[in-house]
Amino acid sequence: MSRARDIAAEVLSTESAAIGDLIDRLDETFDEVITAIDACEGRIIVAGMGKSGLVGRKIAATLTSTGRASFFLHPAEAAHGDIGVLQPNDILILVSKSGRIEELAPVIAVARRFGVRMIALCGTPDSPLATRADLVLDCSVATEACPNNLVPTASTAAALAMGDAIAMALLDSRSFSAADFAELHPGGTLGRRLLLRVSEVHHSGDTIPIVSPDTALPEMMVAMSAGRLGAVFTVDTNHRPVGVFTDGDLRRLLETKPDNLMLLTAREIMHAEPKSVPADALLDAALNVMETHKITQLATVDESGRLVGVLHLHDILQSKLV
Repeated sequence: MSRARDIAAEVLSTESAAIGDLIDRLDETFDEVITAIDACEGRIIVAGMGKSGLVGRKIAATLTSTGRASFFLHPAEAAHGDIGVLQPNDILILVSKSGRIEELAPVIAVARRFGVRMIALCGTPDSPLATRADLVLDCSVATEACPNNLVPTASTAAALAMGDAIAMALLDSRSFSAADFAELHPGGTLGRRLLLRVSEVHHSGDTIPIVSPDTALPEMMVAMSAGRLGAVFTVDTNHRPVGVFTDGDLRRLLETKPDNLMLLTAREIMHAEPKSVPADALLDAALNVMETHKITQLATVDESGRLVGVLHLHDILQSKLV
């Protein structure tokens, strides 16, 4: 192994150990933190300086993205007017490795005056910050991943992981679902995966290429060509899909050249029990079915199992889901 990889392995080992050590420190205080934030009628304000501030920004962003309004407050800017964002019904989360309060003093002072509850994610449990906070989560580490034990590495990883732990515990306490998450992430691939429904992109109505089980091959080919989806679906008298025949099946059939080729019916050459999904299913779920079964066309059905559409892989590609 190269020296660079040796160093990388040591860093990752040190940081993972630092995060793992947090598990044994989870006690009733963590429960109190979750209860306090759950009961908060205001916003969650997160503050920190330097690398701790960067961790604080990420914690605030994660809380907001999971439905708990949160803002990052830079302590230096707070002293020049930004402290006005802090209101009496808020909760203040302070992130600090050292626990020194010089730079956090303006924020702490206003929080005390307003009666705002303070939660400290602190790397030094017996520090001045820890003594002033209402609730303290011990994020201390045995050593940094830096060979000189100086650069914040393991300590920032630990604080960030604790922030994630808080966010996920809050998510669970409020039964925050994938659908809720999607509502807050409407843009990009993530939003499309969690919001887009099959019915929004599938082919429906007169565009569906369908035949009856007794339809002969020539008529099936006409229906397939008209539908331009590379397949024709066979439906029963209740309009439920009972078979599918694709252009690939047609090529393979022509290669065998059966004597009664033009007399063959859908019932004789179709693939029975075609794969289907509800029309209101998430498009991402339909994609999983297509990938699992290695198919490019998928029947979409209503609550009674009747064929209402056909989804083609190209439809998913055009939706920019993948």
